[in-house]
Amino acid sequence: MNYLNFEQSSGDPARVQILYERAITEFPVSRDLWLDYTRYLDKTLKVANVVRDVYSRAVKNCPWVGELWVQYLLSLERAHASEKEISTVFDKSLQCTFSRFEEYLDLFLTRVDGLRRRISLTGQEEALDFALIRDTFQYASDYLSPHLKCTDDLMRLHAYWAHLELNLKKDLVAARGVWESLLKNSGSMLGAWQGYIKMELEAGHLNEARSLYKRCYSKRFAGTGSEEICHSWLRFEREFGTLEDLFHAERKVTPRLEELQLFKLQESKSTAASTEQIENPNKKIGREKRKSGSGRTDEQPPAKRQKDTSQKPKKVEEKGTADLKNEVASNEKQEIKATDDKPNDMNEKQMKGLSREKNRFSDQCTAFISNLDLEANYEHLRDFFSDVGGVTAIRILKDKFTGKSRGLAYVDFLDDAHLVAAVAKNKRTLRGKKLSIARSDPKQKGKKGSADSSNPTRQGTVGESDSKESGQISSSKAHRDDNVQLKGRNTFAVPRNVRPLGWIDKNKKTEEEKTDETPKSNDEFRKMLLKG
Repeated sequence: MNYLNFEQSSGDPARVQILYERAITEFPVSRDLWLDYTRYLDKTLKVANVVRDVYSRAVKNCPWVGELWVQYLLSLERAHASEKEISTVFDKSLQCTFSRFEEYLDLFLTRVDGLRRRISLTGQEEALDFALIRDTFQYASDYLSPHLKCTDDLMRLHAYWAHLELNLKKDLVAARGVWESLLKNSGSMLGAWQGYIKMELEAGHLNEARSLYKRCYSKRFAGTGSEEICHSWLRFEREFGTLEDLFHAERKVTPRLEELQLFKLQESKSTAASTEQIENPNKKIGREKRKSGSGRTDEQPPAKRQKDTSQKPKKVEEKGTADLKNEVASNEKQEIKATDDKPNDMNEKQMKGLSREKNRFSDQCTAFISNLDLEANYEHLRDFFSDVGGVTAIRILKDKFTGKSRGLAYVDFLDDAHLVAAVAKNKRTLRGKKLSIARSDPKQKGKKGSADSSNPTRQGTVGESDSKESGQISSSKAHRDDNVQLKGRNTFAVPRNVRPLGWIDKNKKTEEEKTDETPKSNDEFRKMLLKG
């Protein structure tokens, strides 16, 4: 292309044409090359036969380029080709497939422009009938209306059509029919109504323009179109109408403007509410969870509730011995006291919070800190690692019952470099205590061993859940010197072959139950009644 531009600057058309011919031989389907070649011929050579031959080859090699077909039609008109030849080329162009519907619109408009020029310049309306223009417009409207519905291109096509009907053919009824057909398919377009009204005003038909305003003022248009058409009607009545017409327009328009103002206010409120919901989604989700949780028991069907109650542990039956009654009474008192001090609901909520907290952090760039002062808070740790930088989150482990610090913490960093610098501060002093800082290893969490025995929270939860599942009311004893009470079936620290505290074999039946299960005869029942 640079070589071609250089040769064009020298001003030798024959040499440039030869170079273009060589180029299209090498690149026969190059869109830009054909367009440049044809433009150069139209601008410089202007030889009808040569230009026509080049355009014919161009549309054969690149039939999908709508601009080539448009330039081809213009070159034929420039060469004063016959109507038959132009019509043949136009029909061929419509059989091609273009990438955009706007290219089809350009073809139709180019065809109409050529027909209009030939009719208006020669004045031989009998030789070239206006029906050709009308048929072309109708073909374009039928073909493009489904694809260009409610677009400016479709409105421009119908406006041009109505303009030619009114000015070239002098047919007002046909022009109105064009606008009515557009309103039928694209009645929500403000520009269509404004164009129709403008044509009536230019023709001096005020009553028709007023009737159009009455038809469209109550319609809803995009953006501020509804308010614009109402104010346009008021301006029309002030400039062309009587005082009664102005009052009538105001009576019609004022309620409509108030309705539009109220609608805009409601729309702004809904938009603000949706924006707030997007910014704070957790608030609504938490509220819905609380509502669903409060009515969950009521929504369960009777069969489900009966199944749940059947799965609950049965109460311990009363025994005949006095020792068993005393043991049961003492266990009930201890369990009531334990439930008052530490509700199960709180335990479950805290365990859920711990599980969420564990899932939230991956501990990939995290430092584990021990021997932390119990009074140290987040600001103390942040100031301690201020020289290192890169701190993203700080988690101080607290006791779930007292809420006090356990002297352990996790500090998350941005990357591994900040983590290495933080680990280097191991054995540094914070609030009078030497900190032990090490890299947190999340892979060790799933391993068995000492991790289970070092987590008292997990053990206590397991003991409580076991006691609930078994349904036995167990007693507690004091171990060691710190009077730690172990409740429930304490199976976590007992060998498998030793029965835990409060354990009762459900499969083993007492003598009374065995005798109760054996069927009794009438004589045996009679003896039992006599004994009673």
